[in-house]
Amino acid sequence: MANKVLVVDDEKLIVKGIRFSLEQDSMEVDCAYDGEEALEKVHRQEYDIVLLDLMLPKVDGLEVCQQIREFSDVPIIMLTAKSDDMDKIMGLEYGADDYITKPFNILELKARIKAILRRNNRSHRKEEEKDTRIHVRDLTMDTESRRVFLGDREVNLTAKEFDLLELILTNPGKVYSREQLLNLVWGFEYPGDVRTVDVHVRRLREKIETNPSDPHYVYTKWGVGYFYKN
Repeated sequence: MANKVLVVDDEKLIVKGIRFSLEQDSMEVDCAYDGEEALEKVHRQEYDIVLLDLMLPKVDGLEVCQQIREFSDVPIIMLTAKSDDMDKIMGLEYGADDYITKPFNILELKARIKAILRRNNRSHRKEEEKDTRIHVRDLTMDTESRRVFLGDREVNLTAKEFDLLELILTNPGKVYSREQLLNLVWGFEYPGDVRTVDVHVRRLREKIETNPSDPHYVYTKWGVGYFYKN
């Protein structure tokens, strides 16, 4: 089955070029030209990945990303004409999985897309081979449906937050450096730096910890990395 991609950008020539290139790789491509249209499409249909421009009319890309994360963990790559690190960090904090700065090489963009899709497919295959539920204290992870519960309350995690939490909880006592987590969760080909891990850990703690400064699930070993202890 062809992977389905949503391309969101108000520059129609860019959308046309991306669409043509991805369709050459047998991907099914849908397009939106403003934030409102993008949200409507993601609500109505399921996509394997979303390419989302930062600067959009009606609703900007950061707001679109944040609203998508309220109901979906679909992978999101932010497309931005800004090269400032803060814009990239903001995109990650709002739930993006990756970013690429314009002007970009279409081959690099396609490589990023395929890397994310490969990792998601590997993750799904691994989930089918093991028990689908992880129980840790008051937290339950269903690795088949990729849902997380604290008691009876469901917690909405992004794809990367889920992967980080699953890796740490299923290896109690093992301390992972930020570099190791970046390689294991994002992949060795990921061009970002270790700040990506810190951003996602902070957002994860805000969602699952009663007191993020006194965690019960994701601990910090200062100067080394992150871990879970029984």
